[in-house]
Amino acid sequence: QVQLAESGGGLVQAGGSLRLSCAVAGRTVSITTLGWFRQAPGKEREFVAAIRWSAGSTYYADSVKGRFIISRDNAKNTVYLQVNSLKPEDTAVYYCAADRPPRTGVYYSPALYAYWGQGTQVTVSS
Repeated sequence: QVQLAESGGGLVQAGGSLRLSCAVAGRTVSITTLGWFRQAPGKEREFVAAIRWSAGSTYYADSVKGRFIISRDNAKNTVYLQVNSLKPEDTAVYYCAADRPPRTGVYYSPALYAYWGQGTQVTVSS
């Protein structure tokens, strides 16, 4: 079993930055991929970024590429999402997620991920 807990969200003006954190507990050795997704009111949950837990390879949605940075600290069992140059359209609840091998799928699909955090709200004012 894996437990995820996001933190670091808040209210920020357009152009501002936040660092979101996701603390990972439980059977972390089983994790291959950590992902960040977001969901705005009335919209589908969308992929933001993902990272391979061991290798550190990163992947980004086109909408955030060049603005957001995903990273991890394996020793602290924590994954981060640095969100920069924020726009009002970035406003959403941000979720972290972990896969459960041997379950397979593409990194940008929610179907890959078996475990989800409770989410942290990011609100960007214009």
